[in-house]
Amino acid sequence: MIVLDQENKVFTLHTQNTTYQMKADSRRVLLHTYYGPRIGGGDLSRLIRYADRGFSPNPAEAGDDRTYSLDVLPQEYSGGGGGDFRLSAIQAELADGSQVVDLRFTGAEVRRGKYALEGLPAFFAGEEEAETLAVFLEDAVSHLRVELLYGVLEGCDLIARAVRVVNLGAEPVRLRQVASLCLDFQYAGLDLVTFDGRHAMERCPTRAPVRPGVQGVGSVRGASSHQHNPFVVLCEQDAGEDHGLCYGAMLLYSGNFKAEVERSQFDGVRLVMGIHPQHFCWTLEPGASFTAPEAALVCSPDGLGQMSRRFHRAIRAHLLRDPLEGRRKPVLINSWEAAYFGFDSEKLVRLAKEAAALGVELFVLDDGWFGERNDDRRGLGDWWVNEEKLPGGLEPLVERIRALGMEFGIWVEPEMVNEDSRLYREHPDWALVPAGRMPTRGRSQLVLDFSRAEVRDHIYEALRPVLSCPGLSYVKWDMNRSLTEVWSAALPPERQGEVYHRFVLGVYDLLERVRRDFPHLLVEGCCGGGGRFDGGMLYHTPQIWCSDNTDAVDRLRIQYGTSFCYPPCTMGAHVSKVPNEQTGRTVSLDTRGIVAMSGAFGYEMDLGELDGEEKEQVKEQTAFYMEHFELIQQGDHYRLSDPFQDGPYTAWAHVSPDGREALVCVVTGCVHAAAPFRALRLKGLDPRASYRVNGGEERWPGDVLMAAGYPLPMSMGDYRSMRLYLEAE
Repeated sequence: MIVLDQENKVFTLHTQNTTYQMKADSRRVLLHTYYGPRIGGGDLSRLIRYADRGFSPNPAEAGDDRTYSLDVLPQEYSGGGGGDFRLSAIQAELADGSQVVDLRFTGAEVRRGKYALEGLPAFFAGEEEAETLAVFLEDAVSHLRVELLYGVLEGCDLIARAVRVVNLGAEPVRLRQVASLCLDFQYAGLDLVTFDGRHAMERCPTRAPVRPGVQGVGSVRGASSHQHNPFVVLCEQDAGEDHGLCYGAMLLYSGNFKAEVERSQFDGVRLVMGIHPQHFCWTLEPGASFTAPEAALVCSPDGLGQMSRRFHRAIRAHLLRDPLEGRRKPVLINSWEAAYFGFDSEKLVRLAKEAAALGVELFVLDDGWFGERNDDRRGLGDWWVNEEKLPGGLEPLVERIRALGMEFGIWVEPEMVNEDSRLYREHPDWALVPAGRMPTRGRSQLVLDFSRAEVRDHIYEALRPVLSCPGLSYVKWDMNRSLTEVWSAALPPERQGEVYHRFVLGVYDLLERVRRDFPHLLVEGCCGGGGRFDGGMLYHTPQIWCSDNTDAVDRLRIQYGTSFCYPPCTMGAHVSKVPNEQTGRTVSLDTRGIVAMSGAFGYEMDLGELDGEEKEQVKEQTAFYMEHFELIQQGDHYRLSDPFQDGPYTAWAHVSPDGREALVCVVTGCVHAAAPFRALRLKGLDPRASYRVNGGEERWPGDVLMAAGYPLPMSMGDYRSMRLYLEAE
């Protein structure tokens, strides 16, 4: 619900459990007054106090009032160069070379439904589910107008934000920064949580107090990156899973980003989040507009767990565009670790037969099926079937796979090219490399200039026959290197600062074409695993390969960190062979299955190499996942322990929204002699209900399970697992 007090210029956004407010003051500066648990409203600008602060200058219209300074006021969207020395939300170079952006309020309006962003991902909602507040600011000298858009998804407790900049002046303006989010707090007792790591070990939580000065994370790799995720949390310093005030901020963008927090000299805290200003410069001609990516906010007064579940519900209902919505996703097997590049039709069919007999429903042919792609040094860009490996093309293979009762999927990497390819030999200028420079290679490949429509058109037309193959139902869309030497032959020198962003828009454009023409295809995103696991990609690919690291023990940490924002249904997770390819660790098939089953479930191994007992385990795993798919994928997710604490076990639960059904998963750590007895306290149950555990006769009251816990059996051996299925009676 949005409340407009036009007379006093107070604008209040209410979700079911939170309130957000801003006010344009007497000098038309848009102040941020409150964001937190839901309150009645009223003008909360009374919380803002004024004092004469040395070296904090005063705007001209303040006259002799030295207590009024932009440098200390909490602002809704900070300008630059006009007396606020904290982080700026917008930076621009005007026609005369000056870089002052002084934004003042000019109006506001409420619209039914949730706004949409042309060419960019955004949460969606019907007119009955959301409202939009549009607030207009303008620089009176340059006539640069900033439109702040707020989408209020009341039932999900989520507020989406976007920014559109319009040049109403007569001269071009060069935008150096346009943040999607600026959020001010008037107190400093907060921790910053970021989600960091590296390839094959992504999204590990890092928590530290907000210190004086600036701290933050970002990416200039051309993708949101394995190293830092475009999701951060600000929370009270004593906040935990079930208590404390927490704010989550998510950027729906798949390219260079920056999220910074500044604690000011007077202990205010400002969060600014958006496209990374490094390498960014956008020329805005008179009459033109620029739209920044969407950001989304969730506030939870009751801890990090509640914050996560609010994000999960909103993402599932209002961001994912899943072609299988309302239907169960198939259990898949991916050919990569079983075959790599060394396969032919007969080997693939043998792999599929073994999998089909064990309950697997979707066979995915990974890298190596196209061009002269017999290793990772050639062939990318040549999207025709290698008929030496697959005689007659894809169709005969797909027919044989489907005859086994399985669906068929395929791997592609459309954004990349090898120098040893027909495409590169014919169009070397289509790669992102400045003329005269030697290229930097990653995985022996270069990056195609997806900022150019003709490049995207060529790739799409090359892929169209493959995507049109009868029986194809799934595509894995990969990206296996970062962007370097980013320069486009199609843009003049003064517009090269637009290439990084235009590249991301080009990726979104091609994905949107695939969705338009092949709406039945389930597209799974990938970037060397989790290097582009963000809200922008989830809008186009409703599940993403969570990490190239399939080791079950490492995945406990990776999936734990990912869960702070992203729901389990978005995390591609497979059971792979042991010893594990990334770590050399050997973990039981039971444990590998329980960990992978808490995501979009599948296998990545030659199932024919298993013995009879192991094959029976796979049958049980696939059957159990199919039976409990809705609970795992659509239930509420509860983190019951922290795997980064190296405790005696890692535990988590999937709980139905009504609390009547739960699946609890436990994986032990390193076992020590004479270990103490443990009881696991559960969450999310109905305290008044009585539960049966794994179908046993004994009944457990819900309040007992949550307050006192469930006794865990003693474990012999490291990384053993157990699964508890609870059903209320």
